[in-house]
Amino acid sequence: MNYFKKILRFAVPYRKYGFLNIFFNILYALFSALSFAALIPMLDVLFQPDDKVLVEPVYTGVGGLKDYLQDYINYRVTAYSGDDDMKGLVLVIGLVLALFLLKNAFNYLAMFFITFLRNGVLKDIRNKMYQKIVDLPISYFSEKRKGDVIARITSDVLEIQHSFLSILELIVREPLTILFTILIMFGISAKLTIFVFVFIPIAGMIISRIGKSLKRKSDKVQREQGEFLSIVEETLGGLRVIKAFNSESRFYKTFQKSTNRFFRFSNSLLNRQNLASPTGEFLGILVIGVLLWFGGKMVLVDKTLDPSSFIAYMGLAYNILTPAKAISKASYGVRKGNAAAERVLEVLESENPIADHQNAVEKTDFAESISLKEVSFKYEDDYVLENFNLDVKKGQTVALVGQSGSGKSTIANLVTRFYDVNEGEINIDGTNIKDISKKSLRGLMGLVTQDSILFNDTVKNNIGLGKEGATDEEIMEAAKVANAHDFIMELPNGYDTNIGDSGNKLSGGQKQRLSIARAVLKNPPIMILDEATSALDTESEKLVQDALEKMMQNRTSIVIAHRLSTIQNADSIVVLSKGKIVEQGTHEELMKSQKGYKKLVEMQTLG
Repeated sequence: MNYFKKILRFAVPYRKYGFLNIFFNILYALFSALSFAALIPMLDVLFQPDDKVLVEPVYTGVGGLKDYLQDYINYRVTAYSGDDDMKGLVLVIGLVLALFLLKNAFNYLAMFFITFLRNGVLKDIRNKMYQKIVDLPISYFSEKRKGDVIARITSDVLEIQHSFLSILELIVREPLTILFTILIMFGISAKLTIFVFVFIPIAGMIISRIGKSLKRKSDKVQREQGEFLSIVEETLGGLRVIKAFNSESRFYKTFQKSTNRFFRFSNSLLNRQNLASPTGEFLGILVIGVLLWFGGKMVLVDKTLDPSSFIAYMGLAYNILTPAKAISKASYGVRKGNAAAERVLEVLESENPIADHQNAVEKTDFAESISLKEVSFKYEDDYVLENFNLDVKKGQTVALVGQSGSGKSTIANLVTRFYDVNEGEINIDGTNIKDISKKSLRGLMGLVTQDSILFNDTVKNNIGLGKEGATDEEIMEAAKVANAHDFIMELPNGYDTNIGDSGNKLSGGQKQRLSIARAVLKNPPIMILDEATSALDTESEKLVQDALEKMMQNRTSIVIAHRLSTIQNADSIVVLSKGKIVEQGTHEELMKSQKGYKKLVEMQTLG
């Protein structure tokens, strides 16, 4: 129930719908019991037409309430119908129909209001999860599979709605229906009702034993769902490679194994769940059978119960079965919902290690320098950077070069605070970036990566991501600086053309120029270029390089370079090897030193 309490926090904004639901459920429960009790006078008219009450009965206290009500309705029917028994029958049938109509109207109103609460909680949990997913650091998702996260925000949240939130309907309605029904049953025959209560605990024990393992089984089902969603997500992302290497059958087998496990786990879970209904039904009918024997004896042998009351009593006894079954089903729902809630809350309650300090500074300008002081960092066990020092003065272009794994991209990740340093500090204008709010820190920076990350949207909206509320003119100007305007105008709908998933309708060079246009539109004082031209052909590279040079004018730039020909004009070139600086200087200085940089240039020239 601990998870249930945590999920209930999300119901607080919708509590008025919860109270309305409770109010109408109370009325439903009351009229549900009364509608069966109203059968007694109707049965009296049918089976005991001679036992008419001609004198208005006198109320003698709570002990005689049942007889008083029965005689009073009988008296009213007699007074209304006179000698015409059919008039009396029509009256009591009308009474029964009115009670059943009201019962169902209140049931609808109760469900009507709870719908707003259930769907509101569902919406808020999903919004909170998405907000958390966006807020969590990149390192969190290097450990989690994307498909598993998708499963948590879709099917697990839906499971919470089906299981936990359906209980909100049952908390009031079903127990009250049982309570009101039992009160009326006690009114009809206390002896018979006490006899019924001997059997209910036995039935409850049997039903609860069935549900014991449901949480464990449900947890397996939900984990496996995350597994095959991950396979689908990876397949869609790598479809080109799968087809090129004829690996369709291999991936199909992996997916098939996952769905087979899901098939087995689901069968086991649903068969256990399905056992609840027939078991509950049989136990209920068993109670009814015993009631028929014991009650029939009271009617036929002991003459302590009249036939009309006994038939109505049987209807009331059966009326208990439906809410009792609903409560037992809900207890299974809680166990299934517990597994789903645990997975959802695991994301919602994940600590974000890269969070703003309480008194984080809002930095809006860049005046002096970026400095890395004695920085050490590791992703897992081995250090990628150790005791690393670097100063980037305002207006400078500093290029980072070196072999793969030397720590170039790590520096970009640390400066933008996608990751936090393990030791040392990174300062902007003398302020540690941990003391600057993430929003204002990243507001000072533009990022162009090797992989052009674009979204399934129009050209205009992809570029416009760089600045909220940018005008069409600003977007067009940014595209011109990025050498993208001409090819955009050749697209079917110009700036309103949808570029497809990850921009797959465009070439590599076109995608990269849109990424540059996005950074240009943002117009930040610091620009970080992470191997922005490494994946391009020569012609595209020339256009992109030209766009980059235009963009870097009057800005501070950190350029991570694979192609050394693109960074020869840099103010300072830093050569990295295994997380340490081995050389530093201008292109001319490093060529004269005849060391590692010169070898890298010669290798690329020969290549």
